Amino acid sequence: QVQLVESGGGLVQPGGSLRLSCAASGFTFSRYAMSWYRQAPGKERELVAVISSAGSTYYGDSMKGRFTISRDNAKNTVYLQMNSLKPEDTAVYYCNAHLVLLPTTYDYWGQGTQVTVSS
Repeated sequence: QVQLVESGGGLVQPGGSLRLSCAASGFTFSRYAMSWYRQAPGKERELVAVISSAGSTYYGDSMKGRFTISRDNAKNTVYLQMNSLKPEDTAVYYCNAHLVLLPTTYDYWGQGTQVTVSS
């Protein structure tokens, strides 16, 4: 059974930091690109960061320089270190696992973790 379980969300003051974790099970974690997405109330889900199976990373424009995505294949876990948080970072953050083995695409989602940035 595939599971992605996010943790580490919470309430933080502007300028603060949080580290999100996503623990994966039920699939070959090291083969998958892992991503973090977020969705704020009334807004579409947006890509935060991606880390490929080889370790290459990509960030959304508003996250560059503040967020860092990393993975530990031995622990089947992906992380998102968030620094210099702003109120506009408030959202539910979702973990995603993605793999394309043509003709099949494998896409798994976690249940999300709430991040609230407020004084």
